[in-house]
Amino acid sequence: MPTYTLDARDDRKRIYSGHIRQGGANPQGEVISFTNYYMERDGKPFFAVCGEFHYSRYDELLWEDEIVKMKMGGINVIATYVFWNMHEEIQGVFEWNGNKNLNKFVELCGKHGLYVIVRIGPFCHGEVRNGGMPDWLFGRPFEVRSNDEGYLAYVKVLYQEISLQLQGLLYAQGGPIIGTQIENEHNHSAAQWALTTGISNLWLSQGTGGKDHMIKLKELAVEAGIVTPIYTCTAWGGATTPTEEMLPLWGGYAYWPWIYYEHGRFGEMKDHPPTPEYLFRDKHNNEKQKSYNFEPLYTPEDYPYMCCEMGGGMTPFYKYRFQFDYDSVPAMTGMKVAEGCNMIGYYMYHGGSNPKGKRDLYLNDLATPKISYDFNAMIGEFGQVRESYRRTKLQHYFYTQYEEWLCRTKTILPMGASEIEPTDINTLRYAVRASEGSGLLFLNNYQDHVENIDLVDIQVDIEMEAETIRFPAEGGLRLKKDSYCMLPYQFDLSGIKLKYATAQLITHIEVDGEIYYFFAIPDGMRGEFAIHSESLHSEIKLNQGSVRHTDDVTIVTLEEADMVVFSMQAEASSEIVHVVAFSDQQSLNFWKANLQGRERVFLTSTNLLIYEDQIKLESTDETEVTLCIFPDVDAVHIISGAELVGQSMQELFKVYKFHIPKKEITFDCTKVGPDKAELRFASDAFGQVKQVLLRITYTGDIGYAFIDGDLINDNFSNGLPWEIGLKQLEERLIKQGMYIYISPIRKGSFVNSHTTMAGWSEQATERIAEVHSVRAVPVYEITIGTR
Repeated sequence: MPTYTLDARDDRKRIYSGHIRQGGANPQGEVISFTNYYMERDGKPFFAVCGEFHYSRYDELLWEDEIVKMKMGGINVIATYVFWNMHEEIQGVFEWNGNKNLNKFVELCGKHGLYVIVRIGPFCHGEVRNGGMPDWLFGRPFEVRSNDEGYLAYVKVLYQEISLQLQGLLYAQGGPIIGTQIENEHNHSAAQWALTTGISNLWLSQGTGGKDHMIKLKELAVEAGIVTPIYTCTAWGGATTPTEEMLPLWGGYAYWPWIYYEHGRFGEMKDHPPTPEYLFRDKHNNEKQKSYNFEPLYTPEDYPYMCCEMGGGMTPFYKYRFQFDYDSVPAMTGMKVAEGCNMIGYYMYHGGSNPKGKRDLYLNDLATPKISYDFNAMIGEFGQVRESYRRTKLQHYFYTQYEEWLCRTKTILPMGASEIEPTDINTLRYAVRASEGSGLLFLNNYQDHVENIDLVDIQVDIEMEAETIRFPAEGGLRLKKDSYCMLPYQFDLSGIKLKYATAQLITHIEVDGEIYYFFAIPDGMRGEFAIHSESLHSEIKLNQGSVRHTDDVTIVTLEEADMVVFSMQAEASSEIVHVVAFSDQQSLNFWKANLQGRERVFLTSTNLLIYEDQIKLESTDETEVTLCIFPDVDAVHIISGAELVGQSMQELFKVYKFHIPKKEITFDCTKVGPDKAELRFASDAFGQVKQVLLRITYTGDIGYAFIDGDLINDNFSNGLPWEIGLKQLEERLIKQGMYIYISPIRKGSFVNSHTTMAGWSEQATERIAEVHSVRAVPVYEITIGTR
């Protein structure tokens, strides 16, 4: 049985403040500040969970529900790009209405208690045409992304226009905007000038002027009135990082589609290489200043290690069609936190669709789909919730619930951690974050682009000053392939000292003077809680499992079940403490929110949205819905969408069962040859549903969907069903219908120009394109009042 060891005796982190020129106060007296290790709110550690959502890529009528959905996922900061070419596509004509209404979007974020970081460019990238730069800048007698006065004159106007949209919403004015990102990947990344694509393929500059240019952009932003407590810049890849003026932010992706466009570096590579993203490193350590994707141009321990672009997904590129692994996201989240990150930021958290232009019809980057920007994000292009959302939600609840403790913990790695290769699937990857003898053991068995295996019968010893803690005390652990977890040790449960648990802590709430702690048991692992006996006042009450005593420790071993509850009383405080442990699968149904003025927890497999005193449930193609609430609400009455058909109790939870009238989405699908299909919808096709997802299976190269010549969605084929949200197109679809075209995979294709005249054509030995099936799936919504 392999035993892994980590020396955690030195867990004191050097934390200091006063040297970072960031921060500010709002009219309510709330203050944002920084130490060298974390952000502070009112002088206490604040763990920011930031998710990217582009307002200009989503229907404004649906913004609010999606913002609430992000909040329910544990997000407390929303970041959004302000794409220059979407607002000033035609020179001198700014558009801020409809889906481009930045002011309204930020107001909605503030309404629901979320902070906002605006990424104001001028250069953004974001897989947008020219990286967000307007076409009318091309060829002008100056260099973009430089301190050339001609360029800065246009930037000044842009920033002034953005500022007009943000006034009244800035943090110092009582609004939610706490941060501004200046530029993006300056001196690191660029984009093609779309006017030249397919001909000379000319690229924008990566940027010149270094720190002077970045500081000049910040000065222009401040002069325009974009004044926020925090200014940031991206730091990876040697990007310009003027840390005296901006906080450097980091990231990482498990999928690198851009490498298939490089010349020479990867040769004729066919298979994507495993990335080093899932190897533990210490990213806040002056003695280990550089590692993969982390080569700061500053002393690491002087500034917090914070992220803005952790891969919440990835968009397909034409040359790389992958099936995204949603397990990669929670694994990366845990990796970054284990490495010392005290602000996590996802790109993207919520997908969207590229808007159409007026001058240039398609505003996408030329390697990506013209319309779809689903990004395989935790929330998809049409509001679909993925497993990555449900798993990271549990992590977010923990990080924010225990932020004051977590932000002070130090990263500790075992000997030999730096020697593990991404292809090594047999060696356990592990790390600790700890402070004053209390900590988290991070275990990782996920690696992208390899076939992982279960790690069985493993033990981990954590050496401390007074003792060595072994996970588990007897026997071994099983860490299933592609899994990730963080296990607490020497953790205070309201006066009861938890020596260790082979379960991941999610959060806790207080109900009627008693404390309830919620845990998730990792898939394949036996749920075990070792408790220092001296901290217990009386025997543990447990119905499903066993209790045994060894020396000074009481060990609780749980039976396998969706939910197990056991209760304890603290010796010192007489607090009654309950532990509620969920199976891995049941934990994905766990939610936490404030409702009727108090914290409550919920269990439901549907999407849960809480609006003040209302509950909304989104159910995709399921008509029988269950909602469990603890503690129960004052009342439940249906406002719309379903019938309440049953009530009962399950352990702590009040259980409500609802029945939704089944809705058949009526449409006719006529195939016109193997590669085309025409759809006609009945006049009542979209009634009584929140959304309709059209699911298309096909073989071919690219799927295109049109309404009377207008491209409404596209899809780079990767072998999975293609989904299109239709509800927002209801009126047009009923009137005009739609059609689907699958462009073919062309085997043995070549261009024939053997002619003396100006004639050439493509020829291929085989063309493969076929629509296999088209299905319309309803997304229902139940609205429930609680007063």
